[in-house]
Amino acid sequence: MILDRFYPQEWVDSTYDIDWKSWQEKGIRGAIFDIDNTLVPHGAPADTRARAFFQNLHSIGIRTCLLSNNKKPRVSSFAIEVNSPYIYKAHKPAVHNYRKALELMGTTPKTTLFVGDQLFTDVYGANRAGIYGILVKPINPQEEIQIVLKRYLEAVVLHFYQRQKNAHKTV
Repeated sequence: MILDRFYPQEWVDSTYDIDWKSWQEKGIRGAIFDIDNTLVPHGAPADTRARAFFQNLHSIGIRTCLLSNNKKPRVSSFAIEVNSPYIYKAHKPAVHNYRKALELMGTTPKTTLFVGDQLFTDVYGANRAGIYGILVKPINPQEEIQIVLKRYLEAVVLHFYQRQKNAHKTV
């Protein structure tokens, strides 16, 4: 189906609900993250939970990289707080900077996960780069108007994604 290219490999409630130790045991060595509404509410600085989360990932051997379409001041200040390399103005879903993130971490598409809250930028780009993409529900429903409009289209895609998943469960 034409919408498959936008489907995540998984859809979970929160970045913080993912069983990272299990992924590490399965050979995952890197994780690429969107920031806004994936790790913290849109525009919020790194909080205690985000800092502890990145510290935990690093302690179990998972390298990280932040990949954001936002500007340098936003992304660099967050990256400093969580001690992670970063790429700003990433032009997601373009594949080039997903590959650059892999290079920065020294990982491959097969040993890396991508986590983000938007289908048409985050997940689509990860799929195009051959990286396992996990969609998370947005942390805060208060978003900029252009994102609100995209959410309506995402709802249609996610409807078909759920329908396809449910059809596979009954087979």
